[in-house]
Amino acid sequence: MVVHQPEQTRFIIEQDGHTCLLEYALEGQNVNFTHTYVPFRLRGKGLAEQLVEAGLAWANAEQLKVKASCWYVAKFLN
Repeated sequence: MVVHQPEQTRFIIEQDGHTCLLEYALEGQNVNFTHTYVPFRLRGKGLAEQLVEAGLAWANAEQLKVKASCWYVAKFLN
């Protein structure tokens, strides 16, 4: 389950004692998704994709202009 932690400007998934995350920077009506991280042992399970989908859905609901300096998030914007 994806949890939004706006006070830490990130989305997380806690699984098997590990934290997967999507970090962002918010400036006015602009959001820049800056970093995605999934621990090695949890990779290949679609967790990063879940984080990005949740982040983009939030940005859309908030009517934010989206930018991605994270290469993984950028793949979803093309």
